[in-house]
Amino acid sequence: MKEKKIAVVSMVRNDSFFADKWITYYGQQFGLKNLYLFIDGLDQKLPVLADSINCYPIPHTKLSRSKGDRKRVLHISKFSHTLFKTYDVVLAMDIDEFLVLDPLQKTSLQAYLSQEFKSSSLSALGLDVGQHPLHEAPVDLKQPFLSQRSFAQVSDRYTKPVVALQPLQWGSGFHRVKGKNFAIDPHLFLFHFGLVDLEQAKQNATNDQLRSSGWEGHFNRRHQLYEQLKSVPPKEGDSFFRTARNYFQKNRKWYAWNKPAPLKENGIISIPKRFKTLV
Repeated sequence: MKEKKIAVVSMVRNDSFFADKWITYYGQQFGLKNLYLFIDGLDQKLPVLADSINCYPIPHTKLSRSKGDRKRVLHISKFSHTLFKTYDVVLAMDIDEFLVLDPLQKTSLQAYLSQEFKSSSLSALGLDVGQHPLHEAPVDLKQPFLSQRSFAQVSDRYTKPVVALQPLQWGSGFHRVKGKNFAIDPHLFLFHFGLVDLEQAKQNATNDQLRSSGWEGHFNRRHQLYEQLKSVPPKEGDSFFRTARNYFQKNRKWYAWNKPAPLKENGIISIPKRFKTLV
């Protein structure tokens, strides 16, 4: 099977934590020359590895959180259309999200995505990883995240169609594809690391610029994961993944027909050990 040409796109602002990890990970998967990162603001410090990839600083426009999300995803959607002139597949995600193939498949992410798929996009099962406040130390950026974190929450919010197999337009936050249904792949996972380090998350939550643009409520909701990790016994991951995929595929809100509906149970799980060295 001939490997398809795959590009990866994201945008970042006010980050000193995830960008170089994003570049390193996706560069290993698809080659550094196939990564495209927009830096939102000409005043922003570039990632250490910026010169290794296609890195584009662009002017920043001060907007509310919701308007900023829409502007960002529209920019990336339009850019992805140009990439399809030379690429077969385009991945797009937030800077703290990492697409992972289940190691049980015993092949590379590149080879897996080079198959022929019937859908226009692929969604990966979303795992929202958090630092356990009682049992886990601050994250060491020089070591794999998953070697230091044992728990996550299976999440409809992060079960995102980040794999585009043809030109399309994502909705805000890459949570849906406009005008199209979703297909959850049985072997792909999207690890979200926004809460991987408690101290870093606290710093973001007290950032005056972010709070003033409408992020305060988002942070308050998100940080509930830390309390859930302390109080909810985790399920065994592998036994729950199929249940969650089936539920997300079959259930959605009437007003959001092309996004999965939230689980009716708490999806705190133990991350299987085979993922430990991957990100």
